[in-house]
Amino acid sequence: MSECPGVVSCADVLALVTRDAVSLIYGPYWEVPVGRRDGNQSIAFEALTNLPSPFANISTLIKMFDNKGLNVKDLVVLSGGHTLGISHCTSFTNRLYNFTGKGDTDPTLDPNYIVQLKKKCKPGDTTSFVSLDRTATRFDEDYYTSVAKRRGLLQSDAALLDNQQTRNYVLTQSLFHGETFERDFGNSMIKMGKIGVLTGSNGQIRRKCALVN
Repeated sequence: MSECPGVVSCADVLALVTRDAVSLIYGPYWEVPVGRRDGNQSIAFEALTNLPSPFANISTLIKMFDNKGLNVKDLVVLSGGHTLGISHCTSFTNRLYNFTGKGDTDPTLDPNYIVQLKKKCKPGDTTSFVSLDRTATRFDEDYYTSVAKRRGLLQSDAALLDNQQTRNYVLTQSLFHGETFERDFGNSMIKMGKIGVLTGSNGQIRRKCALVN
């Protein structure tokens, strides 16, 4: 930002850093279209309402993505971003202890995986966390392998098995070692990066990313 004040936006920096971070952990490298401008306001609640819930079913997920101009393939490909990172217990303990409000577990979750998760997340635990897949610091196809084995951590992960197109993609990437995943991920990231973009005289180039000018 200090190298090009008033020229490079925070929005572009974020898109470029995301690409580079993924590439550094053995993920794909894709060309990032630049020229975005920053918004004149930032409201955290508005951002959250545009993020899929970890408890969402497949119909809700498809609708949310469609509302943003993303198709079913984009949904299952971008869900593969869960090959990285962690989730706090609060995002999935309902699947372990009270799935339908009767003190039961989610029947779609692998029983052995439930045992493992219960050791890490006790009822009411608001601080512990679990990796989203077994290789949480490496970009690979293990996320799809986990989902295919009914070990998708979040309900929204498990939901990918409830639609023929998303299920087929999960199984294909699992069986063929993520044969097309990297290329598909780059393409879907480019597509997602064009949602709601401000250009021309719209918005601003922020001097500090956390603050409007």
